[in-house]
Amino acid sequence: MTQDGVRPVRRAVVSVADKSGLEELGRRLAAAGVAIVSSGSTASTLAGAGIPVTPVSEVTGSPEMLDGRVKTLHPRIHAGILADRRNPDHVRQLEEQGIEPFDLVVVNLYPFEATVAAGAGFDDTIEQIDIGGPTLVRAAAKNFESVAVVVDPRDYAPVLDEVERTGGISRETRLRLAAAAFDRIEAYDRAINAWLRTHVREEADEPADLLPDRVSHAFVRRAALRYGENPHQRGALYATEGGPGPLGGAEVLAEGKELSFNNWLDAHAARELVSMFGDRPACVIVKHNNPCGVALADSAARAYRRAYEGDTVSAFGGIVAFNGEVDEDAARAMADVFTEVVVAPAFAEGALAVFGEKKNLRVLRAPLAGRGGLEARHIDGGALVQDADTVVETADEMKVVSTREPTNEQWRDMVFAWTVAARTKSNAIVLAHDEATVGIGAGQMNRLYSVDIAARHAGDRAAGSVLASDAFFPFRDGIDRAAEAGVAAIVQPGGSMRDDDILAAAEEHGIAMVFTGRRHFRH
Repeated sequence: MTQDGVRPVRRAVVSVADKSGLEELGRRLAAAGVAIVSSGSTASTLAGAGIPVTPVSEVTGSPEMLDGRVKTLHPRIHAGILADRRNPDHVRQLEEQGIEPFDLVVVNLYPFEATVAAGAGFDDTIEQIDIGGPTLVRAAAKNFESVAVVVDPRDYAPVLDEVERTGGISRETRLRLAAAAFDRIEAYDRAINAWLRTHVREEADEPADLLPDRVSHAFVRRAALRYGENPHQRGALYATEGGPGPLGGAEVLAEGKELSFNNWLDAHAARELVSMFGDRPACVIVKHNNPCGVALADSAARAYRRAYEGDTVSAFGGIVAFNGEVDEDAARAMADVFTEVVVAPAFAEGALAVFGEKKNLRVLRAPLAGRGGLEARHIDGGALVQDADTVVETADEMKVVSTREPTNEQWRDMVFAWTVAARTKSNAIVLAHDEATVGIGAGQMNRLYSVDIAARHAGDRAAGSVLASDAFFPFRDGIDRAAEAGVAAIVQPGGSMRDDDILAAAEEHGIAMVFTGRRHFRH
């Protein structure tokens, strides 16, 4: 090793499942005078490209065994990696055994996560649990003082540049690569554990309401953000390791200034709600993580106009989400309104051209959000984990508790408003008419305040509307205020100790009332 900590690279083990960049890696290593030892398909690929390579079996004196399960698991490989060449006794033992040391280990692992995601069968998935690869990686990362380890093809170019520039790899780089290697091993083992735990629970026939004993996630930084929620807070965007990326792998199609921390949060909220409306053209406008306008219609343009009319003040600077393709008409409908972000699963070329004329509008193409799974919220020293809150209630499952029966139109609007309320911060009150919101009260410390805010915002539009409440009414005052505004029907979970008083108030005002039996609190 040179005085500046650079470890010369003369011999390398290369064994990769992901062959991207492999031929260039091999050529540049060979050109730098590095001897390459490899196995299986990696050796075949290098040899097929005319790159000198020594098969692992020639080094070990043993053939590959057990359908390739045993290739590199041999002292002549691992002693060459694990020998600490700062230790004279280690160097002496290598010489006595005639073992040449390695300076570089390049490994990426069997595609276990992708195999699970593809829905492969149990036995096929088991075969994608890499053994030799993680062993090589751990050995090289442990011995980073003597060996460099590379687990990501994106690191090939900078490492090769350093080798060509200095003849080796610096201690600083080796340390960074070792940390990245253990990051990858941790995520890989976590994915295997999660998959096996799923099968353990299935085969043990554990109760469906039993959450796992251990929950862990790994996130990889994708981008630095200007700041967090506020300018004095640092912020960054992370992706779940092995996953498609934030918002299902959202792609930025039109970009002004970079998306902020709050933009991502609001885009997530808008996409999540709009994804709940099926195939009907739907539009959701979100401001400060709450919907301010939501509507269904026969076209994306009409859905946007109706959602915008729900709250023309709050829509300024909002995030807009659609559940289908955004066409040119929809884009032109938005032209005169300042919008931070628009997110949808698809955009017509005409729409992108219109959006391109708007300075600093960010356009995100993202698939619709999935449902289910677990969600976690960090608290000091731990986390709270729960099932994701999904809206499964239908009109057929709801119970009319009032003398007055809702009309067909009111049923339609109640189901719509109920869905919106489930994604509005508690205490949530949503007033809707003709499948569009006309007033929303969110995040208040008591339900009466939320009713009052929604009613005042709706004004005359509250007359004949339906009201959805994410949780039960504790007192009749909320019903009285709704009746004063002109609400004609109410959908709520029920379950209050004062349900009889609440229902009596509805009967007194001639309001139809429906219980769902399920609440959708959103703190």
